[in-house]
Amino acid sequence: MSEYDVQNTHLEGVRPLECDSHHPIIAAIDLGTNSCRLLVARVNVAGIRTNYFRSRPKPLAWKVVDSFAKVVRLGEGLHSNNELSNEAMDRAMDALAICRKKLDRYNLHSIRAVATEACRRATNNHILVARAKNELNFDIEIIDAEEEASLALKGCSAMLSSHLPYGIVFDIGGGSTEIILVKLKKDGKRRPGYSVPFDIIDSISVPYGVTTSEEFGTDNEAEGHEKLQNIIFSELKEFVSRNNILEFIKNNELQVTGSSGTVTTLAAFHLGLAQYERRLVDGMTIDYNDLYTVINKILGMTRDERLLQSSIGFGRVDYVLTGSNILKAICDALPVKSMRIADRGVREGILIDLMLEVIRM
Repeated sequence: MSEYDVQNTHLEGVRPLECDSHHPIIAAIDLGTNSCRLLVARVNVAGIRTNYFRSRPKPLAWKVVDSFAKVVRLGEGLHSNNELSNEAMDRAMDALAICRKKLDRYNLHSIRAVATEACRRATNNHILVARAKNELNFDIEIIDAEEEASLALKGCSAMLSSHLPYGIVFDIGGGSTEIILVKLKKDGKRRPGYSVPFDIIDSISVPYGVTTSEEFGTDNEAEGHEKLQNIIFSELKEFVSRNNILEFIKNNELQVTGSSGTVTTLAAFHLGLAQYERRLVDGMTIDYNDLYTVINKILGMTRDERLLQSSIGFGRVDYVLTGSNILKAICDALPVKSMRIADRGVREGILIDLMLEVIRM
């Protein structure tokens, strides 16, 4: 969990942060299969218009003023009947209610709230959407896998380097894993929110995420681990083949960036952090040899041993196991030498889109 993902809900007596045409406040909600996340930012319009189209936005152009993240396990039990349980929807509504309390502190310019894989799969998703609207006045938009991948890519795009011609960005979510292949361009028009120009070549959404632990077991069951790894690898093998990705790797032309709680948790574990520090994790590079070592350590631990690891945390003690299996399959399918770690994703992608609206207002 990011360092700006705070759990403090005692907001009484806190004065609202004003929003004006020069410093509009925007917000993003990502209701995923496992977690509900909120990000609120204050935009410096003059700063964006000065440098946004030329390069990565400067810190003064976009400042996070509030955030929140909570594990809600929205997809719990979904695999058995393709329905959201009442208990799961209640947990999601509780988290959304905290988001509403936080957002009521601000005079918002704009907000976008999206839901992903769990709601895509659920046949009764309309119930949750209606409750969010009627009880909290949230318009929850259930986005498809392509839109989810696009937002994740936007959120992580600042990690891409123009020194290598091809890039892959992946996001291991709660109920699915999104993988996008891009072609970097040394010239061409820069787009807002992107540090270098690029074209999307192909993408794939694999319908397995960290909550897949319900189907494959959550403890050290070697057979379940191997089964999940093989399924993910098989899904990626065709994607890798049709895009000639192994040839890119052979020619040292491919960069890989990983986003999600799994990769940031494993990066923090590798660094030996007693407490998660986003500034040390976001943007770091980890060698595959070190990554495999971390993955094997996680897979070799009992649940009690994982509970003792402060860098994993109670909320991820089960999910990090399944996420490690998915990550291992991705590494096997994309055998580069190192990976960039991004503590960012769909929320940041939403904010980039909202900032575009600010520029055009």
